[in-house]
Amino acid sequence: MLTTEQMEIRELARDFAAGEIRPASAQWDADRVLAPSLREKLAELGFYGMRVPEADGGLGLDRSTFLVALEELAWGDAAAALPVALHNCVVVGLLAEAGSPGQRSEWLPRLAAGERLGVWAVAEDGGDDLSGTTTRALREGDGWILSGRKSWVVMAAPAGLLVVAARTGDDPGAVGLFLVAADADGVVVGPPANTLGLRALPLVDVTLRDVRVSGEALVGSADGAGALLETVGAEYRLGLAAIALGIARSAAEHATRYAQERTQFGQAIASFEAVQEKLGGMATRVTATRALLHHAASTGPGSAPALEGGGLQASAAMARLVAGETAEWVASQAVQIFGGYGYMRDYPVEKLMRDAQATQILGGTPELLRLVVARAVLEEAAQRE
Repeated sequence: MLTTEQMEIRELARDFAAGEIRPASAQWDADRVLAPSLREKLAELGFYGMRVPEADGGLGLDRSTFLVALEELAWGDAAAALPVALHNCVVVGLLAEAGSPGQRSEWLPRLAAGERLGVWAVAEDGGDDLSGTTTRALREGDGWILSGRKSWVVMAAPAGLLVVAARTGDDPGAVGLFLVAADADGVVVGPPANTLGLRALPLVDVTLRDVRVSGEALVGSADGAGALLETVGAEYRLGLAAIALGIARSAAEHATRYAQERTQFGQAIASFEAVQEKLGGMATRVTATRALLHHAASTGPGSAPALEGGGLQASAAMARLVAGETAEWVASQAVQIFGGYGYMRDYPVEKLMRDAQATQILGGTPELLRLVVARAVLEEAAQRE
């Protein structure tokens, strides 16, 4: 059951999504760009500061409350929600978890106000595997020089604050995380990729050409990227699960409304048992996914884990796995209910099906996520023996 605060936050996010996001969603998708005013409006309402601690200028919302808001934004358009998730779950989460007092005071108030948009720049051609990181960070006096290229970077706008993974030594584990302003000298942002879904979001390569940063740019230790990525990676997967849930709910609502309006053989197709079976399955999966997501979000010290012995890593992996599969299945069923119209871009479910596919890739493939869960299960079994 939602608290009074959560219901108020949900209402705020839902009203914003209904009034500012959903009406423009199809045009953003066609133009392959979000309206520049969107970031300003999100910042004005505090969405970029939702997970920033109150002491650092943010709203200090707990994990579950933030996920409630994120689902509503994704109900409006997943492309509008994903930057908010990356910003809060990854960049803000990283600084709140491991940032120095200087880093927190310099960046968290600006992130909360939306002056800077947190951007994740970790992946390279080999994906998120840190052992394959080729971007280098070389010591120069009290600072560092970063050189290399990052792939699959979302929203690397001039106002962005990049979190860059770079190799600090020859040891396989010698990888650190650095804060780099996207408008710093030597940062080159490539053209946006032509993607299947989430087309309003620029997905780009970022090249770092001898980018000089101060020693204060390093978050944590010079070999601490692996441990930090585990924590913020789990938060990101929960955010992705909320976005997938928003996509699924939107598709289910569109399909339900259409089934009540569309007539065949003199009656609404909602009266056909075959259509009712689909609608029932969609509603069930959406509800079950939401329950799993918020159960996973409650995982932590002193709380019940999502599986016996499983911590946040396994819980977040399960939530992201199930939510991604739910989004893909529900969107596909919605297209079937729309029939031939579902295949046309004049109707919303075609876009939702394309966007849903991204939730099966971002944050790890289903195969990888099942391995994360399986390892937690096996570790728990070994501890019982």
